[in-house]
Amino acid sequence: MSKPVPINLVPHAALLEDGREFLRMWAKTDGPMACFLNPAQLGADPFLFGMALADAVRHGARAWAAAVNVPVEHAEERIWEGLDAERAKPTDTPGDLAQPADADVITYTRPQDLN
Repeated sequence: MSKPVPINLVPHAALLEDGREFLRMWAKTDGPMACFLNPAQLGADPFLFGMALADAVRHGARAWAAAVNVPVEHAEERIWEGLDAERAKPTDTPGDLAQPADADVITYTRPQDLN
């Protein structure tokens, strides 16, 4: 397995000051995604995670629009379509990775991906 290549956050240090990381995600080419989540960083109410995901959609739309030269509105519409499609018919079911009882970070992937 090759080492994950992190997104360079150094240019954004001032923006991230006093921030708390709560989510990391990885996708394999034509394969599963892995999600690493620390809910304690957002607080007790999952509503805040929903707000963060909606913000991520809008930021993602701007990034896609710039990367592939499409209108932001089109990119955002396609992202919402993908979310709606996944909600209506999930392509996989999250499974728990083995973790220590005192782990702060919750990780999810499909059980068959652990083999």
